[in-house]
Amino acid sequence: MAMKKKPVTGMKDILPREMEIRDYVIGLIKDTYKAFGFTSVETPCMEHIENLSSNQGGENEKLIFKILKRGEKLKLDEAECEADLVDGGLRYDLTLPLSRYYANNANNLPSPFKALQMGNVWRADRPQRGRYRQFMQCDIDILGEPSYLAEIELIQATTTLLGRLDFKDFTIRINDRRILKAMTAYSGFTPKEYDTVFIILDKMDKIGLEGVERELLEAGYPKETVEKYLALFRMVTKDTEGIMRLKEELAGFLEPKVAEDLCMIINSVEQVKEAEFKMCFDPTLVRGMSYYTGPIFEIAMDEYGGSVGGGGRYDEMVGKFTGQDTSACGFSIGFERIILLLLEREYQIPSRGTKKAYLIEKGMTDSRLMEIFQKAKQERAEGKQINLVMMKKNKKFQKEQMQAEGYVEFQEFFRDHQ
Repeated sequence: MAMKKKPVTGMKDILPREMEIRDYVIGLIKDTYKAFGFTSVETPCMEHIENLSSNQGGENEKLIFKILKRGEKLKLDEAECEADLVDGGLRYDLTLPLSRYYANNANNLPSPFKALQMGNVWRADRPQRGRYRQFMQCDIDILGEPSYLAEIELIQATTTLLGRLDFKDFTIRINDRRILKAMTAYSGFTPKEYDTVFIILDKMDKIGLEGVERELLEAGYPKETVEKYLALFRMVTKDTEGIMRLKEELAGFLEPKVAEDLCMIINSVEQVKEAEFKMCFDPTLVRGMSYYTGPIFEIAMDEYGGSVGGGGRYDEMVGKFTGQDTSACGFSIGFERIILLLLEREYQIPSRGTKKAYLIEKGMTDSRLMEIFQKAKQERAEGKQINLVMMKKNKKFQKEQMQAEGYVEFQEFFRDHQ
């Protein structure tokens, strides 16, 4: 039987054109984020199954690629449940591994600690446009900074990066989990009902206000509670005035400083931004991860038709490992979705030196080849990218192929007949 040549479902082979863009974007990410003071770190792709299944990852915990015990520890004939077979899993995001990393290494790290982490993650998800089972994530996080300085820095760094990739007119949607909870408590829902209400609210952009109302009523919540809840969304505007209106309406349920800080974040980013985008307060923004404790944000792009990144504050995650909470906030860009959009745009990488090809006729003498190697060495030292290839019979087609790869200069070398 012939071996399967296609990659496993949800994975993909990356061709040279895409790889070139990925390498460029990775370099730009590192340069941009390091200019904001972030330091590169790396965590293992595999985590303890207990950590991955700790009710921190929301729906992603249903999508874990679990790893069997190995060697003598794997006792198939004695297993009575999954826990007897599994002790690890592939990480589904970079936030939980970073929290474990910080808890384990905090004594050797500065405070606050600004981390840049890039790496593949795995989710047993249904593949679709821009969504794979193995994909690169790119996170920046600030740990040990309790003030809104962290949120401002994260949003500014992320939007600066997107601007350098020629993205414009995108929107940073921002909310706060404490506002979500205050709105829900004010309306009469109990804390046990919050998660279910948030899951339904999160569908607002797909089913609208009427759809959310219908689903809440179908879930069995009292009509007066649902009407009081949705009245808040009808009255609020998606700007700082809307936040301050909620501050007044939710008095007794929401600490005033929460609303004031959120306004400060929005106003500060608007004043110092380096890219063309807008900030938008969105009281329907939920974010799926249950570990968020404060401000949450998301990048919306019309050309993608959805989110291309997001993040928020997760002040209680590190404490799950140490018993002592640590302020933490992070922002992740959807690396794969950004690459997809750049490919669809036929994005051209800014010139980093002319790409030139030497087409060499077969049968060259050793001395003649050495002359060519020396010439290539000299041109590379001048900043050009030189590719030495053997000349094919159909030179026209060969050049067309290389032009598609970005080669703009060609030089032909023939055998020395003397």
